[in-house]
Amino acid sequence: MTYANLYEPPGPRGIRRNRALAAGVALVLLAVAYFVFVRFDEKDQWAADKWTPLLRGDVWATFILPGLAGTLTAAVTGVVLAGLFGIVFATARMSDHRWIRMPAAAVVEFFRSVPLLLLIFFAFFGSFALLGTNISAFSAVVFGLTLYNGSVIAEIIRAGVQSLPRGQREAAYAMGMRKGQVMRLVLLPQALKAMMPALVSQFVVLLKDSALGLIVGYDELVDRGLNGIAANFSNVIPAAILIAAIFILINLSLDRLAHRLSAGRRRVTTPNPA
Repeated sequence: MTYANLYEPPGPRGIRRNRALAAGVALVLLAVAYFVFVRFDEKDQWAADKWTPLLRGDVWATFILPGLAGTLTAAVTGVVLAGLFGIVFATARMSDHRWIRMPAAAVVEFFRSVPLLLLIFFAFFGSFALLGTNISAFSAVVFGLTLYNGSVIAEIIRAGVQSLPRGQREAAYAMGMRKGQVMRLVLLPQALKAMMPALVSQFVVLLKDSALGLIVGYDELVDRGLNGIAANFSNVIPAAILIAAIFILINLSLDRLAHRLSAGRRRVTTPNPA
C-alpha cells in the first residue's frame, strides 16, 4: 500500500535553504553546548570527585535504584488507573443520556484544569480534614496522577473515536450491534492507532509528573538524587544530569514501544495485495 505525499517535495533551491537552516541550527546548538561546558568547567562541575560517586555500586543501591523503583511504581500504577479512568469517562462523555454526559464532562474539565501539584497537595494534606486520617505519600501521588492524566486521556480517547468516519458507527448499528458493542469492537480498535502517539506522550508526561511527589516526601528518583546523592557528595549538577539521563532513556523506551505497537497494528490491519 502506497500513500501520496502530504506536501510537495522541495526543489533544488528549497533543499539548499533547508540545508543552510539545518547547519545554522547545528552551529547555534554547538555554541550553546560549548558555553554550558565552559561555565560548568569554571564552576568545577566536571571535577572527578563530583562524578566518581555516581559510578559506585553502593550509591546506586542506596539512592538511585530505590528512587527509580518508587518512580516506576507510581508511574505504572498511575498509567493503569488513569487509563481506566479515561476509558470510563470518555465513554460517559459520549453517552446519549444527558444526565450521564454532563456530569462526566464536568469531572473531566475540572480535574484537567486543576494543577497536578495542587491535587497531590490536597490529597495528602486535605485527606485528614475530609476523612479524619492521613493517607500515604504514594496514595497522594497516584491520586493526583490518576485524576489529572485520566482526564486528559479521556479527551484523547473521545477525540480519537469522534475522528472516525460516521459511516463506521452507522454500519455497525445496521448489523444489529448495541452501542457498547459498537464502541468496544468497532470504534476503539480503529481509533487506537490514531490515539497511540498522543497516549504515549501523555504517559511520558505522567512519568515525569511523578517527580512532583517530592512535595509530599514521596521516595522517588528526583528526591533520592537531589536530597540523597547531592546532599552526601555536594554534586547537585552531576546528580541532576544523571537523573535527567535516566528519565530520557525511559521515555525513549516508551516511544520505541509505541512505534512497535503501531507498526504491529499496521502489519495486522493492512491487507496483502492480491
